[in-house]
Formats: sequence, structure tokens, C-alpha cells
Amino acid sequence: MSYFVHESSYIDDNVSIGEGTKIWHFCHVHKGVQIGEKCSLGQNVNVSNNVNIGNGVKIQNNVSVYEGVELEDYVFCGPSMVFTNDLTPRSKYPKGPAGYKRTLVKYGASIGANATIVCGNTIGEWAMIASGAVVTKDVPAYALMAGVPAKQIGWVCECGVPLKENLKCSECEREYTTENNELKEK
Repeated sequence: MSYFVHESSYIDDNVSIGEGTKIWHFCHVHKGVQIGEKCSLGQNVNVSNNVNIGNGVKIQNNVSVYEGVELEDYVFCGPSMVFTNDLTPRSKYPKGPAGYKRTLVKYGASIGANATIVCGNTIGEWAMIASGAVVTKDVPAYALMAGVPAKQIGWVCECGVPLKENLKCSECEREYTTENNELKEK
């Protein structure tokens, strides 16, 4: 086996786990899941049926990745953040997978601790969601989002540093430009 699964975790049948991935204490990975290479699933992570997780993804403690959620490469999910998959849940009237709304978290995006991602939305590449934010709509690439509901409060560099008005990173010196409210690297 070229990956690590702690003895307290459960991995169902028909699961693909990439080389170098580590699945820590008390996790459950359900059937049909695909997890890429060099991922880390912290304590008490639940990955529901048929979820796709890219390479280099870090899912911190106490996160459930529900069916209908897809995480592209190098996504970061902070401790106790929440995904949803049903906009109008009822215990008495379950819809099942046909009623789930898709959520896509694109390459390199980060979601802070205790943030909530309402289903049916896409979080753009390298976007950063602040701790405790509640995302209720699509998030542009490189956007820095905060609040309830989350609003864009700025832009963030690929390396994670919030950008000033000149759109040049003070840390790695990448330069960006905006066009039609989209940030692009120069």
C-alpha cells in the first residue's frame, strides 16, 4: 500500500486512494470515492459516496465532504468548515443524490475554519474564504471573501497574501491585473 490509513478509520469498497495520501484517526471514506496523491485527511473527516478529491488536497479535522462536492487539486479545507448538498432539506422528504446541488472548489482555493459553503456554488481558483464566512454565491478566482453572507473584500495572491491596490504581492512579487472584475496574473 502506497498510502497511510490509521487503524481507527474505515475505507469502504470501491475507493481509489492516491500514492502518499494520509488518512488519520476516525475517518470514514464511503464507496465510489476517488482521492488523489499526497492528500491529508485530518481526524474525523467524512467523505461521502462518489466524491472526487484532487491531488495535494488538505482536509483538516471535523470536515464532511458530502456527495455532490468536488475538490480540485491543492484545495485547503480548514478545521470544522461545512459543505452542504441540499438547499431545502427535509427529514420526512429525502431527495437523495438526484436532489443534490453540485459544489465545485477549484484549484488552489482555501476555505477557512468554520466557514460554510452553501451548495450549488463554485469557488474559483486560488480564492480564499475567511474563517466563519458563509458562501451563498459563486466566488471569482483569487477573491478574498468574508462575512455572513460572504462578500468580496479584496483579492489574494496565489501565495495567499492579500493584495494591495497596486495588485502586486508584497511577499512573492507576482503582479496581477483586473478586467471585467476578474483578476489575472500579468
